[in-house]
Amino acid sequence: MAGKFEVYEDRGGKFRFRLKASNGQVVAVGEAYESRSAAHKGCEAVQRAAEGATVVETDA
Repeated sequence: MAGKFEVYEDRGGKFRFRLKASNGQVVAVGEAYESRSAAHKGCEAVQRAAEGATVVETDA
């Protein structure tokens, strides 16, 4: 089973997303968005950016 994005309203009334692995562990959390549709677009942006992404070591 693949991971999933969950979109939810936070305590401040903003919308956020979290990416959960197939075991239910949260592996990433998005920023606060003004609307639910903007949070969905954030999920889509992560999906596009992650496709073919490489892992790079940095010192910072």
